[in-house]
Amino acid sequence: MGVRLLLVDDHPVVRTGLRALIGTLEGIEVVGEASDGEQALREALLHRPDVVLMDVRMQGMGGVEATRRIRQASPSTAVLMLTMYDDDDTVFTAMRAGARGYLLKGASQEEIVGAVRAVAAGQVVFGPGVASRIIGFLTSPPQPAPAAFPQLTGREREVLDLLAAGLRTAAIAERLHLSPKTVSNNLTSIFGKLEVADRSAAIVVAREGGLGREP
Repeated sequence: MGVRLLLVDDHPVVRTGLRALIGTLEGIEVVGEASDGEQALREALLHRPDVVLMDVRMQGMGGVEATRRIRQASPSTAVLMLTMYDDDDTVFTAMRAGARGYLLKGASQEEIVGAVRAVAAGQVVFGPGVASRIIGFLTSPPQPAPAAFPQLTGREREVLDLLAAGLRTAAIAERLHLSPKTVSNNLTSIFGKLEVADRSAAIVVAREGGLGREP
């Protein structure tokens, strides 16, 4: 049986190129396309593909949050990230979200096709550059645990912590002596930095990172 593949990228040219590449191959069928995380989730639930080839940074819901939701809704679907971003935070966040592989854009046709087939078969795949970073991370001496969510400012981390503890906007504003509008602005910034679409998703990510334990 062939591999059923869903393509997710916010650049139509990239999707067209990938579809053209895959279309020449035996045993892999493109069953759908999506340009953002929301569409990816809908298409994944509609088509139940074996593999989702997923970009990381997109408008609206990003690839990491889409990966988390797809894996929750369809555990049999494997997600393979294909992106230009290879920083440690992006790589490890994607893997924690449930991605089974991570390739950098610029990978050869053979690498992409081989990775699609490998993750469909249950393997975990990393491109050469990403693999070397993971090996370096695993073999480096233990380091003190960094502060949770270093991409956030101190104030944003305080807001996220209270949000994860179950407080609403008005209560957060009162606790931090801020206006509700300032808290809302902070939440908008937090959602963007964490690549989540709403409060519920932000709470899940925050609690996974150890926040929200104090009411």
